[in-house]
Amino acid sequence: MATEELADAVQQKLRFKNKIGYALGDVGNVLSWGVVGAYLQMFFSDVLRIPLKHISVLMLASRIWDAVNDPLWGAYTDRRPAGRQGKYRLWLLRLSLPLSLSTVLVFLKVPGLSPTGYLAWGAATYILYTMMYTGINIPFGSMASLMTRDPTERSQLSMSRAVGGALGGLPGQVLLPLFVYSTTAAGIKYLDGNKLTVAVAVLAALSCGVYLLSYRWTQERILPQVSAAKPNLLRTLKSLLRNEPFWALCLVGMLLQISQVYSATMFNYLFKDYFAAPALYSLASICSYAPQGLLLPVINPLVRRYGKKSVCAAGLALSALASVLLYALHTQSPAVFLAGLALAGLGTGALNLELWALVNDVLDDQQARTGRQENASCYALFIFTRKIGYTVAGAGVPLILLAIGYSTGQAVQASAVLPRMYAASTLLLGGIYFLMVAALALYRVRRPAVTA
Repeated sequence: MATEELADAVQQKLRFKNKIGYALGDVGNVLSWGVVGAYLQMFFSDVLRIPLKHISVLMLASRIWDAVNDPLWGAYTDRRPAGRQGKYRLWLLRLSLPLSLSTVLVFLKVPGLSPTGYLAWGAATYILYTMMYTGINIPFGSMASLMTRDPTERSQLSMSRAVGGALGGLPGQVLLPLFVYSTTAAGIKYLDGNKLTVAVAVLAALSCGVYLLSYRWTQERILPQVSAAKPNLLRTLKSLLRNEPFWALCLVGMLLQISQVYSATMFNYLFKDYFAAPALYSLASICSYAPQGLLLPVINPLVRRYGKKSVCAAGLALSALASVLLYALHTQSPAVFLAGLALAGLGTGALNLELWALVNDVLDDQQARTGRQENASCYALFIFTRKIGYTVAGAGVPLILLAIGYSTGQAVQASAVLPRMYAASTLLLGGIYFLMVAALALYRVRRPAVTA
């Protein structure tokens, strides 16, 4: 692309429809990913009755492959030439239906299988789902770098994606708890596998439609840089090993993923067993993400004055303190607990809103260091570390439940289990948030191409 053409493209402002379209992409992502994170382990343990130790191994093996698949897919995407439909956005069109179908399969209970059969079915369908999700998510995340280079527009794209992700999580985490539980003759709530399968099928169909809208309403305005050297994953990885800001951000992203998956899963058990009010889990999701809306009018002024890193670090410190405070209170009041979650959600909101702008800054910094545009490969390696976090949380929750004495398939847990469950749902989260503050201290982009 000629210099004047690139400069013209850089100055172009995105249309409002483009930003809505980009937000819809993450709505589609989280419609499936959110329900998988919140309900899959409980579906395995309470519906398929897979032993917790086997679930831990299943999650670990499946997610290790999923994490390895990310950089491989990123390198493949970078090698593909751009076409009339763009370089990255076309995958929203190609894989929306396969992803929706695989989401339903992972929550489908095939009648009459043995425990080993259910374990194999769970592993096969979950691996299929994660491969389809990777096939859409890696190109989608890389697409922002070709939509605009304007710093303000990029920050708004990051916020659009964060808002889209929050909205995408609402149906699975807010509406599903109202419909997927049934009650025994003794008045005890339990997860109803048939209701869950139907609800997931509805969300999967919705996500397919949302992806198609995202494809129609987004546009790649900047032509990808053409390099004489073809993208090479090993070369990219070697150069990234010397990029300290990249790995600092990877650590932050990994810990954020751990905190989100861990809290989504543990809170589900907490409200079902500790508070004996599974329907209130929907309010937990609202309290965790709704405070982001309060930040939307002020986040850009705060970032311009203090910088992305400082604003995000201050918010995470607030989240850590709120979690430790909830642990100290050890409340049995759902209202008090939800208030604490809202305070913690306000703190994490800054990072959720600015994370993808930070990622684009790192991608530009890497291009400035190497002179090569390998956005999908770099983005895939960032997502790879996020998937490691997802793996740690997914394999860790069953082990933590085992450690506190949780019994699968038991309607009422032993009284000694409940305070341990509460501590695991608060104090451990506070520690994760403190680690994220420390990791952000290492994030220093030396040569950013764009700043907010």
